[in-house]
Amino acid sequence: ALVSTQSTGAQRIAQRLGTEPSKVVLKKFANQETCVEIGESVRGEDVYILQSGCGEVNDHLMELLIMIHACKIASAERVTAVIPCYPYARQDKKDKSRAPISAKLVANMLSVAGADHIITMDLHASQIQGFFDIPVDNLYAEPAVLKWIKENIQNWRDCTIVSPDAGGAKRVVSIADRLNVNFALIHKERAIANEVERMTLVGDVTNRTAIIVDDMADTCGTVVKAAEKLREAGAKCVYAVMTHGVFSGPALNRLMESCIEAIVVSNTIPQHEKIARCPKIQVIDISSILGEAIRRTHNGESISYLLKNIPL
Repeated sequence: ALVSTQSTGAQRIAQRLGTEPSKVVLKKFANQETCVEIGESVRGEDVYILQSGCGEVNDHLMELLIMIHACKIASAERVTAVIPCYPYARQDKKDKSRAPISAKLVANMLSVAGADHIITMDLHASQIQGFFDIPVDNLYAEPAVLKWIKENIQNWRDCTIVSPDAGGAKRVVSIADRLNVNFALIHKERAIANEVERMTLVGDVTNRTAIIVDDMADTCGTVVKAAEKLREAGAKCVYAVMTHGVFSGPALNRLMESCIEAIVVSNTIPQHEKIARCPKIQVIDISSILGEAIRRTHNGESISYLLKNIPL
């Protein structure tokens, strides 16, 4: 059974699996409490609950926890939470005193609610898998990104893959190796707190197409500054490829005013409203990867093929 309150993504995945999403009734009481009712029997079923941590993050997280709990106490055989964009993933370490590690708290909540297995995509930090005592499959959008680059950037053999910060270097090196092109990275440093950070480019982008790759585009401040830095350093044109397009606050205005040709994101977060407001956004469909991961998990097959390849 495939259960979700996010209809577009669920419909695509269900279509691939040759099934229909289960009926779910989502309602809010007058005091804003969330109530979710599963509209069909899940007794003895292998249940997959699709819910991405985006938009109203706290509401969506609560809906997910309630749906897991509802299926569990309705005697579902196994409950798998499919979370394309893991909520609170950036709060994954104690970076200053008295800071919470909210990603671990979310992991505990999912386990306590009754999830038996987690399928997610491009976690902000791979170590989040270790916050769980249940199996976690962290899928990659990388095969879909490689396909997009080869199909949409004519001179991709002359491009340079760029990481906007040191944290994403590993992701960038992996993509550059598979395309057999050069990579560069941008080092950010703040001389004094509250001062605009200085960016240093390590690598050469002169007369080349620069492709900035990262896991998340939120307010887009870093990616826009990085694009300006690359143009100053002589890049012919700049593209940005991100797995999760959050686009909060001033992000869309910043992108429209920036020198970025196109920003490419996956549909781990629904993007139709944002595309209408910002024509620079292009979307890679990753529902085939999630659908195939669900099919393989259900049939007890290996999913390691999906880490390097796109399913047909």
